[in-house]
Amino acid sequence: MTNPYRIHIEPLHGRVTARRNGTVLASSDKALVMYETRLAPAIYFPNDDVVAPLGDLSDLKTFCPFKGTARYHDLVLADERLSNAVWSYHSALPESRAIQGHFAFMPGVVTDMDLGDNILCQQETGHISGPVIDWLLRDAAFIATPEEFTAALALKLREHGVYLSRLSVMLWSLHPLIAGKNYIWEQGAKEVSVYAPSYEIHDHPSYMNSPLRHVSSGLGGIRRKLGAEDYSSNSFPIIEDLRAKGATDYVAMPMPFSDGRRNVLTLTSDHPDGFNTANLGLVFECSNVISRFYEVFMQKENAQSLLETYVGKRTGARVLGGEIRRGDGDEIDAAIMFCDLHDSTRLAEKLGQSDYITLLNQFFETSSTIIHDHGGEVLKFIGDAVLAVFPAGDDAKAACAQALRAARAIVDHSADRENAASLHDYECSIGIAFGRVTYGNVGSRERLDFTVIGQAANLAARLNDYAKRNNHGIVVTRDVAGTREDMIELGPLRLHNMSDTVHGYVAKVPAVA
Repeated sequence: MTNPYRIHIEPLHGRVTARRNGTVLASSDKALVMYETRLAPAIYFPNDDVVAPLGDLSDLKTFCPFKGTARYHDLVLADERLSNAVWSYHSALPESRAIQGHFAFMPGVVTDMDLGDNILCQQETGHISGPVIDWLLRDAAFIATPEEFTAALALKLREHGVYLSRLSVMLWSLHPLIAGKNYIWEQGAKEVSVYAPSYEIHDHPSYMNSPLRHVSSGLGGIRRKLGAEDYSSNSFPIIEDLRAKGATDYVAMPMPFSDGRRNVLTLTSDHPDGFNTANLGLVFECSNVISRFYEVFMQKENAQSLLETYVGKRTGARVLGGEIRRGDGDEIDAAIMFCDLHDSTRLAEKLGQSDYITLLNQFFETSSTIIHDHGGEVLKFIGDAVLAVFPAGDDAKAACAQALRAARAIVDHSADRENAASLHDYECSIGIAFGRVTYGNVGSRERLDFTVIGQAANLAARLNDYAKRNNHGIVVTRDVAGTREDMIELGPLRLHNMSDTVHGYVAKVPAVA
C-alpha cells in the first residue's frame, strides 16, 4: 500500500530564475517549492517577482480540495502568447496558505529553471492503491444502481479513514422533464435520498445561492472548515444548515463527465478535526474513476429516458433489450389508433407559428396521457397526428375496448370548450382498426424506425381520413365495434388505396351507458 497523500511546502534558498528560450519570466530570492504526492515539484514565485507580461484572468478554473481554486493567465511574450500558462491561488486553503500570492508556470512553459544551489527532492512515485482503489477496480463494477453505489462508496471511504457524515452527488441529465439527479447519503439514514428536480431549479433561490450552482457554473470548488476560529458565517445557506447540525468541514468539487458536463461531488465531516490532506487526497485521486461509474449509470438512465420520450416505454424497452437490427421485431395482434388534428393549416395561419406549436403540444400531451392511461402506447407523432398501439396479448376484445375508451376521452377533451388549459378550440378525428401487425425495426442501414407495419395500421389511417372528410369523431372497423350498441353502422366503405371495401362504424361520443 502506498503512503497517504501529502503536501509539503518549503522555501528555496538564494535566487531562483525561470526562463523561456532565454527570456526571464520570473526571478526571486523568495521562491517556494511544493511537493505533492505523485506530482512533479512545483516552483512558486511571489507575484511581484514575475516580470513577464501576463494577460487578464482567463475563464479557466480548476479545483484542488487542499489548495483551492486555481485561476489562470496567458503569458504574453514578444513572439508568442501561451494560453493559461500561469496559475495562482487567490484564496488558498489552510493546508496550502503559503502559496497564496504566488504564481507558478504550467509544465513546458519554462525551458530553463535556474535553482542556484537548491537541489529538489525526487518526485514521489508509486501507484495508487489501497482498499478503496481495490474496491473500485473489483467489487464496485457489479453494483447495479447509483443509489447502491453511492451508499457503498460512502461506507468504503469511512472504512478507509475518511470521516464522512454526508456525501452527495449532483448529476446533470439529458431528460425532457428533469434537470438531473441528486443522490444524498447521510450517516445513520436507512437509504440514499434521491431528488430529481425539474429545470425550474435553475431559477430557484435555494439553487441560485448554493455550492451546486457555484461549482456547476465553473466558478471553482468550495472548501469550508466550519469549526475554524476564522470561520465566517457569510456562506451558503446549506453549509450553515450543516454546521448547525454539527458539521465541521465541507468540500464541493467538480466531477466532470467525458462530454464536459460539470457534475458536483460534496463531502461533509462532523469529526472534530474535519478532513485531513490524506482524506481529501484519496478522494481527489479517485474522483475521475468515481465519475466514470456515475457516467455509466447516467448514460443508461439517459438512454432509457430518451428512448421512452421518443419512441415510448414499450418500444424503448425492446430497443434496450437488444432489438436494434433492421428486421428485428414480432408479429402481434393489436388495436391501432390514428388520431389527427382538424384544420391544421388554418390554425397555423390564424394563431401564428409559436402559438400553433403550443396548441399542437397541448394536443399531443392530452392524447398521449389518455392513451397511456388506457394501456396504449404512442409510437410516433406524424405531423399533427398521433399513431398509437394497444397490444392485445390474449384478449383482443379488451384491447379494442381500451382503444375505444381512449378515443372517446380524446374527442371529449377536444370538444370541451371550457377547457382553460387549451390555447384555442380544436377538433380531431380518430380511426381505429384491429389486426396482426409487425412490431419492430424498419428502415435503412443508417436510420431505423421502430413502428407497426401491416394492414391494420394502414386501415386506421384511412379510417381517420374518412372520419375527417365526413365530420365524424371516431370511425372504427367491425372488429373494433363488435356487438356494442353505442355504434352507428356506416356499411361498406370504399377507402383510398384499399382494394376491398371495409365495414365501418361511427362510435358515439359520449358512449351510451
